[in-house]
This record gives sequence, structure tokens and C-alpha cells, in this order.
Amino acid sequence: MSLLIEHPATDEYASWAADYVRRAGDGDILATLSRQVDEFPQALMGLSDQDGLFRFAPQEWSIKEVIGHICDFERIFFYRALCLSRNEKAPLPSFEQDPYVRETNFNGRSLGDLIQEFELLRHANLLSLKYLNAEAGLRRGTVGHSQFSARALVYCMAGHVYYHMNDLQTLYLPGFKK
Repeated sequence: MSLLIEHPATDEYASWAADYVRRAGDGDILATLSRQVDEFPQALMGLSDQDGLFRFAPQEWSIKEVIGHICDFERIFFYRALCLSRNEKAPLPSFEQDPYVRETNFNGRSLGDLIQEFELLRHANLLSLKYLNAEAGLRRGTVGHSQFSARALVYCMAGHVYYHMNDLQTLYLPGFKK
């Protein structure tokens, strides 16, 4: 059995990541990641590009910016998991999400393009992760100022999508329900 399937212990991630790891659930994390390829786009079905500009409050991200942020997070956390699984010893940098969103033009892109980017990133990441062995999943390293295992970062990827799906469903999408 791959250790990716076993839920990470609390000493495998920073306290700020606990909610993401919890949201990922127990069981086969690769199956969860795979399900999200369908669940996430379905949650946004029926929205127009104009709808993608909606913000539930003036200072909050638009729906398109949330999706773009999810893509950034997916890319960055997979890279971190890859580095740790390959036994990288150099500390990996943290990232500040707000400047990353601010320095893009997610709102100038189509909703379909952003959703497709997530789907393609996730498919590529799944191809790589299914070959990650148990030993590699347990390897640890420094991310920002915290210790993580490679498998904990994979759980964060799934939990992060669920975190934002919840926000989209509770804060953004109620006004668009048919």
C-alpha cells in the first residue's frame, strides 16, 4: 500500500495546513484528486465569463481570481511535493497568495480557459503522483519555515480545492443558482 493513501501525521505539516489536510479526508488521496477533476468544473457549470467577475465583497477575489489562485496553488504545491519526494535538501520558498493574484490578469481570461488549466494541471500531476512510492511520500523538507512531508503536500492540494469549493458554493454561487 502506498503511504500516499495513509493520512499524514500531524508532525508532517505546519499547523496552518491542518485544515487543508483535514478537508482532504481519509482514504485514497489519488482517488480524491481524480474526483476533483470532475467535481470542480461541475460546481461552476452554467456560469458565464461575466459571472466569473463576481466578487461577494469589494476587497475579495473574483470567481476567476479564485480559480486562478487554485491553479497557482496546484502548481506550487505539486512542485514542492516533487522536490521533497526527490529528497531535495534546500529549503523551498513560501509564497504569498495575494501578490500572486494581484500580479496576474485572471479576470482577462475566459472562465473555460481557467477551468481547463486546472484540469490539465491536475491530470499531469496525477500521472506523476501515481508512481510516487511510499518512501518518497514520507520524505520531508523545509517549506517556508515549516517541515512538510511530500504526502502532506499532496493532501494539501486536495484540501485546498475543497476549501475554495466551499467558499464558492457558500459565498459566491448562491446568486447564480437556477
